[in-house]
Amino acid sequence: MADAPSARARLCDPTAEVSAHWLIAEDGTTEQLVCESRRAWHAGAGLWQGQGDVNSRSVGIELANPGDRPFPEPQMAALRHLLRAIMARWQIPPAGIIAHSDLAPGRKIDPGPRFDWQALARDGLATFAHPPPIAPAPPLEPSLDALGYSPADATTRLAAFRLRHRPWGRGPESDADRRTAAALSSSHKYPGGIAKGDGGSAPS
Repeated sequence: MADAPSARARLCDPTAEVSAHWLIAEDGTTEQLVCESRRAWHAGAGLWQGQGDVNSRSVGIELANPGDRPFPEPQMAALRHLLRAIMARWQIPPAGIIAHSDLAPGRKIDPGPRFDWQALARDGLATFAHPPPIAPAPPLEPSLDALGYSPADATTRLAAFRLRHRPWGRGPESDADRRTAAALSSSHKYPGGIAKGDGGSAPS
């Protein structure tokens, strides 16, 4: 949507059949639209970790952003504050914070490549990895299965994985994709979801 008022109007329109528990405006204003104990219609058709009906087992947060620009810092600060509270209330680990594009590869693309997942991971609010070039690069598909991505053709799953974890990735599947997925799916998580060797910038 073009802005927060437009997003709110749509989320509160019964005929739109879409809703979310929380809406965060560009200036950080945070509004609860649905009680967290009630089911909202934010996820739609999709799967995560082999389970459908994600709406019934998740808290949906919508960020006002038309999709063609970075997310403002006041909005991200409000998101961090909200995530800490939600994760504490429901005992959600960083790995449980996912994108719409994660649960519905090929159908959803938000929050998109401009969303700063790495910053959230540094605060322990999501997972992200920059494994070193010498890290193992096992086959990608089993790692994506372990992470929770639903079955789909390889190109669609790779695109969804890159949107969330390697938005700068281009072209065919690479060792960098395989290393990143393996690091994230490993049981040996690094603090904050950041793999050792992260230099703070996007690797090649």
